[in-house]
Amino acid sequence: MTLHITNAAKEIGVAPITLKRWLLSGKVSDVKRDRNGWRIFEQIDIRRIRKYANGISNAPTQLQLPDQNHINDKTVAFRDSAFNGNKKLPFHRWVPWIAGFSADFVEDCLEKYLPDQKPSELTVLDPFSGVGTTLIEGFLHGCNVTGFEINPYAYLACKVKLNAHRYDIADIEKTLQRFGRYYRTRTEDESYTPRATAPNTFTTRSPFYSPKVERKVLILFDFLPNIKNLEIRDLFRLAFGTVMVSFSNYSYEPSLGRRASSGKPDIEDADVGGVIEAKVRQMIDDIKEFDELHAESTKALQTRIYNESFFDATEFCDRDSIDLLVTSPPYLNNYHYLRNTRPQLYWLDLASDNRFRKKIEHASFGKFWQTVRDKDTIEPVFSLDRLNRKLEILRGINPEKGVYGGHGWANYAATYFNDSYRFCRVASELLKPGGTAVVVIGNSILQGLEIETDEIFADIGELAGLKKKDIVMLRTKRTGSSIIDSTVRAGKTKRKTILYETAVVMTK
Repeated sequence: MTLHITNAAKEIGVAPITLKRWLLSGKVSDVKRDRNGWRIFEQIDIRRIRKYANGISNAPTQLQLPDQNHINDKTVAFRDSAFNGNKKLPFHRWVPWIAGFSADFVEDCLEKYLPDQKPSELTVLDPFSGVGTTLIEGFLHGCNVTGFEINPYAYLACKVKLNAHRYDIADIEKTLQRFGRYYRTRTEDESYTPRATAPNTFTTRSPFYSPKVERKVLILFDFLPNIKNLEIRDLFRLAFGTVMVSFSNYSYEPSLGRRASSGKPDIEDADVGGVIEAKVRQMIDDIKEFDELHAESTKALQTRIYNESFFDATEFCDRDSIDLLVTSPPYLNNYHYLRNTRPQLYWLDLASDNRFRKKIEHASFGKFWQTVRDKDTIEPVFSLDRLNRKLEILRGINPEKGVYGGHGWANYAATYFNDSYRFCRVASELLKPGGTAVVVIGNSILQGLEIETDEIFADIGELAGLKKKDIVMLRTKRTGSSIIDSTVRAGKTKRKTILYETAVVMTK
């Protein structure tokens, strides 16, 4: 008797997506396919893969780090949390996202911390959904999912990814064929002038697109209103958003900047239509695969994503309704996630002007140094001695620099931890008794002073009604060290400080 992948996964005792990843990564050798291209598993395959599954060990190992004793006792019990691991995975690969974490990490969290119940009876929450790694992974593993994302572009990515399995593949394919004909006809007609125009509220120091590239982009925007199905139109808009920087005169290094500033030439011309078509085909392939692996198991599941602040989550979610929270809030590094999506926000008409963007900035978790640096002294709204000592030291650094010295950065840190307290209070209300929150966060350096953000965050969680269970080391020298070490943020650091990322695990 042979089985297709969904039933084979049941026999082995793993989720279909887990079995698929083992096959893709080569952890287990692939199986034969039927004439339709679907994998078929014989009993010998089932026994072989079950043997591999039974042999996997998740025992934590100790990670030894020099010169920082306070992180030597943090164990490693998860796979790599870096987003790079998502680049080959269905749905996760759609949108590049510097601030994301890996699907493997989320899968580990689901396996370790969800109650032993039917997944369809459980709900997974991500308060800072980004482009939906936690939500997609929870959904693919058969759970109900809820997310909050204040950035309109990231919200669009989540919405499309979570709903794409319901789209009519034949309709998407026909639309893609129509686009190809429309695009080629107009790009080859030198007399054709696009009706669409570049967003006049989006300004850059040098032209974002070269003239030949911009003309091709505007031809795409001429086509979009012809897509009457608004969901499929959003899929094409997202496809453009994911690749639009790749043929621009800008790049992520990791912040958005001119290619010329990093020694790269401007892009004078590009196959814009071909890049868009390739992205949409990738999306179609992933939706088809979803039908093979998950169509039956996800029929009754509830997926919810809100373009709202998590601080307002109790208006949308019932108290004591969440089994597992997995998220990563903005770090205490002043990295401007919103500004790095300015091209998408303005070209996709998700932000009307700079006032709209500033409104989101002020509603964002942790705010930004620029929004609080010149205010009177901001104090924590709770009492925590270790944080108070850090803030006192920070305020005394570089006073001659005014708002650019320690005072401005202490205001930023105090605001960040006040929002951490608000976050933990809301999380405590939403989690079921016994529910778990896994928060990925890293340490920071402000004016040369190390801030052990993860440890302070865990202490704040306890003040807000949660119980600290563990602080688990994920990786060191994370992306963003170049941001932290800039001259504005750091003075002369007296000792080498290792930047690390941990998972703070708390329960209710």
